[in-house]
Amino acid sequence: MVLSRGDDYPLHQTPEPVAYAGTDRNFYDRYFFNGYAPDGSGFFAVALGIYPHLDVIDAHFNVVRDGIQHCIHASAELGMERMAMAAGPISVEIIEALNILRIRLEPFEGMAADITFTGRAFPIEEPRFTHRIGPRAFMDYTRLTQNGGYSGWIEVDGDRRDLAAGTLGTRDRSWGVRPIGARDPQPTPGAPAPGFFWQWTPINLPTGSLFFHVNNDEHGRPWNTRAAWAREGASAEEIAEGHGSMRTRLEPGTRWPSGGTLSLALPGAPEQITFEPLGRFQMRGLGYTHPEWGHGMYHGPMRVEREDISLDEVDPLSPENLHVQLPVRVTTGNGAEGIGVFEQLIIGPFAPLGLEELLDGSA
Repeated sequence: MVLSRGDDYPLHQTPEPVAYAGTDRNFYDRYFFNGYAPDGSGFFAVALGIYPHLDVIDAHFNVVRDGIQHCIHASAELGMERMAMAAGPISVEIIEALNILRIRLEPFEGMAADITFTGRAFPIEEPRFTHRIGPRAFMDYTRLTQNGGYSGWIEVDGDRRDLAAGTLGTRDRSWGVRPIGARDPQPTPGAPAPGFFWQWTPINLPTGSLFFHVNNDEHGRPWNTRAAWAREGASAEEIAEGHGSMRTRLEPGTRWPSGGTLSLALPGAPEQITFEPLGRFQMRGLGYTHPEWGHGMYHGPMRVEREDISLDEVDPLSPENLHVQLPVRVTTGNGAEGIGVFEQLIIGPFAPLGLEELLDGSA
């Protein structure tokens, strides 16, 4: 059986049923959400990924309270049904495409949630990410990103809290090719040592949404970057595009950002924004670089597990802890304030920040 619910929608990208996604075994389709109260507290994040050629779906729900990152990880066999959009107790439902989505965590080991996201403006399309290592496509994907507001509630160990008024955040949808599932044991001849630099800073300002990202090489040269501005309620045609550059500081002994200043050439947006961290979220809670719950790993027909991470006790230079999102307060050059996240991942040497080894920390 290869026909599925998706085949009744105009979604096909090849002449075959939706169950087949081209030819690359690393093809994926993924949802991501984060949210935070106006003061940066109550940070939560959710992800759900579909891996058609591995026939696996996985999902993660995280919330940070009192210095502990509470995580639910779930993985299941996809059964070639790409419209399922649920793994164990975690599900994503599209209420209104490109605008309203609902996330649910059915009760599991003391955690539960029901959250609705509503966009502030039409989502932006980031430039296609294509990066090869020798002849292999390491990454080749497209992503849409959208800021919005949240309503709903989250419960942890009997403590159920409604989301604070004004809770904001970001969602993204990406699809294409990334490293997923079990690693290929055969190396690429002549491939360089691993190296990766990534920053992503979606920001909510009172009058609109600001987006900036950059992928740099080890010398600081960007190979994929863009800044975009969407005023409140902007349509696709009203989104402005431009450029930005980030001056970053690292927390000593880590590869985590301790702040930064973003300079912009972007119509409608501030010319300069400074970032003040308000907390920290470990992206391993969503499967990124997680040693056990990495994206697309096979855990059998169904597996669900809770994990609690004490944020003050993680080793900042352990590979699974390099990738972080920081809720940040931002201040523009004219004194206006907003809130958002500063995501960063640095693997390998990066000359502009004085990093010389695979995993050395900032001086």
